[in-house]
Amino acid sequence: MAKQIRERLSGNEAVATAIRQINPDVMAAFPITPSTEIPQFVSSYVANGLIDTEFVPVESEHSAMSATIGASAAGARAMTATSSAGLALMWEELHIASSDRLPIVLALVNRALSGPININADHSDGMGAKDCGWIQLYSEDNQEAYDNMCMAFRISEKVKLPVMVCQDGFITSHAVQNITLNEDQDVKDFVGTYCPEDYLLNAENPMAAGPYSVTQYYMEARRGIAQAMRDSKETIIEVSKEYGEKFGRTYGFFEEYCMDDAEYAIVIMGSAAGAAKDACDKLRAEGKKVGVLKLRVYRPFPAEEIAAALKNVKAIAAMDRAESFSGNSGPMACELKAALFSAKQTPDVLSMIYGLGGRDITVEDMEAIYEDLMKGNFECKEIPYRYVNVRE
Repeated sequence: MAKQIRERLSGNEAVATAIRQINPDVMAAFPITPSTEIPQFVSSYVANGLIDTEFVPVESEHSAMSATIGASAAGARAMTATSSAGLALMWEELHIASSDRLPIVLALVNRALSGPININADHSDGMGAKDCGWIQLYSEDNQEAYDNMCMAFRISEKVKLPVMVCQDGFITSHAVQNITLNEDQDVKDFVGTYCPEDYLLNAENPMAAGPYSVTQYYMEARRGIAQAMRDSKETIIEVSKEYGEKFGRTYGFFEEYCMDDAEYAIVIMGSAAGAAKDACDKLRAEGKKVGVLKLRVYRPFPAEEIAAALKNVKAIAAMDRAESFSGNSGPMACELKAALFSAKQTPDVLSMIYGLGGRDITVEDMEAIYEDLMKGNFECKEIPYRYVNVRE
């Protein structure tokens, strides 16, 4: 196994370190809290001669994604970073990136969308972009954010779809944790050299990027993205396996925590998984069969694999850090229910919305959720899903 380096870094520093080690050709960015530190770190690396990335400061996030798309289409390994309203301003360009099948990586530091205006963590920005044709990797902690970034370009360049590496704003982006880093050269060797087959600056093979698609072609283009997203599942696992063999940390579509004999489970993404695990440990010590399924890969949604992992569970709390305003459930809960339905599994599923705008959720809250699952308490007030820690 490759040599490892022990360090203490914030999530933003960890992601920026991975970017320095990868040394992409181009990074275009516009500052927005809480992701601002990532391009700040990268620009300082450029200024200090640590990397030769072309850093492009732009006038908006829409321009940041536009510049990144242009660089990627020209044949460069390109990326950006943003949060919240910045991602929303990129929305048109997100679809262009995926439809042009460009292997772009975006460091998304999750933050609540307006309104009302709020700068703290929730997943409304990432969930708002869930149907834009981007692979989405969610990180529980700083270590996972770093490792996901180290793997992202390998995944993206293999399947020719853009990738978002997501972490929770402030909770991981600004909090300092112990972390294990890889050697610079080992990361460069793992990521490899980007050698695209087709790109705009290839004079020997002229091509167009982003042409107008008439009726006879548009559906086929969208179908191609759908197939690539589906096929990316195999690549995600392959890259993770190779990463684990080289660096000792292997990731799947999700983490199964105490799930072998679990009858009651919390399904969750992001940093709050830690509180769910702590509650699980406490209740396990009391002999209660509880577990946690922590999603890492949200796009593509690993429906069959999730259903298999939950096949023996009696009741599930599906925890969303975003409100989809569907009137029925949170966005992840909706897809979880569909996965279970397709697998002809019928556990009780309680959709729960938590942590919006950075609102705290504690280990005690998670214990109470488990207790409700075990007691069969699925009562919801007025709407068919439950808010955690809200003043009704």
